[in-house]
Amino acid sequence: MNDFLDQVYYNNTVRQYFTALGVIIGGAILVLALKKVIIKRLQAWAAKTPGTWDDFIIESISRFVVPILHWTIVYWAIHLLDLSKRTEHFIQIATSVVVTYFVLRLISSIVMVVLKSEVRKQESGDIKIKQLGGLMMIVNVFIWFLGIVFLLSNWGIEVTPIIAGLGIGGIAVALAAQNILGDLFSYFVIFFDRPFEAGDFITVDDKMGTIEYVGIKTTQIRALGGEQIIIGNSNLTNSRIHNYKRMVQRRIIFSLDVEYGTPTQTLRQIVPLLRTIIQKHKLTTFDRAHFAYYKDWSLRFEVVYFVLSADFNTYMDIQQEINFEIYEEFEKRKINFAFPTQSMVIRREGGEKNSNPIID
Repeated sequence: MNDFLDQVYYNNTVRQYFTALGVIIGGAILVLALKKVIIKRLQAWAAKTPGTWDDFIIESISRFVVPILHWTIVYWAIHLLDLSKRTEHFIQIATSVVVTYFVLRLISSIVMVVLKSEVRKQESGDIKIKQLGGLMMIVNVFIWFLGIVFLLSNWGIEVTPIIAGLGIGGIAVALAAQNILGDLFSYFVIFFDRPFEAGDFITVDDKMGTIEYVGIKTTQIRALGGEQIIIGNSNLTNSRIHNYKRMVQRRIIFSLDVEYGTPTQTLRQIVPLLRTIIQKHKLTTFDRAHFAYYKDWSLRFEVVYFVLSADFNTYMDIQQEINFEIYEEFEKRKINFAFPTQSMVIRREGGEKNSNPIID
């Protein structure tokens, strides 16, 4: 048996190979026990705590630290053997790749958790979290680019010419894709400046609808007619946007036309009457009512008030009740609404005049 264990293959005895294999198997069992016992108990403890950072730390240990421990044991076991320089160099490269891979994934997870934590504190945070996908893609590209540069530098490769070449290539790509980059930068403006968010009702030029999703290049809007409108982010940030969800109150202005011939005393009663009708409603604030000016065919009264709600249906219900009450009160006081009319004067040969009204 000893003769077999002392046989040499590739500069190492069979005994050394068995020792390395035993270290790998024993280490794997030890790490597995660590994961099954200690980490499981820590996860059960973290589930009872109100915070989320302890859950993230324990989950990160399970996902990223444990695989690195496995590789560390393998690395140590392999170095118990007498290896050639070429093999050692290959193992060093493999080790740097494995460690860098898991470290970059850990950094990406930390960035994601921090962003989610900050976004969740904002209004409608759960809806905004859905928009993090595009931002995280950009962040991940940056993180992995730095990781690759670190690896190449660690292997002794000169990275300055590579970065310079990527810079020149990046300028060429930027010139060829100006519109795409414009939409991308506009996405960051929308995400950080928050002129609107998913769920907001907006109008852009002659389009209106509810924001459904904000992507890296386009924003999806559900129009009132049910169809989906796709607008480039740069078009949105360059437009005048009316965000009705953030409206605290509505300023309402409407006018009434009373016919000529209405007695002066009756005209003086109209302004206090309009004030009384509007002030009856709980969700309204009266601003003003005036006999504004003379029109060709009517006497124009102008009314301004505020509805203390952003809901459009609430405003329409209140305006409808005001319209009904004005009509009823005008009927009681025999105040007639005006409609467009003209008078045509006809002169006869004898000098007599005859005036006939013409209704437009």
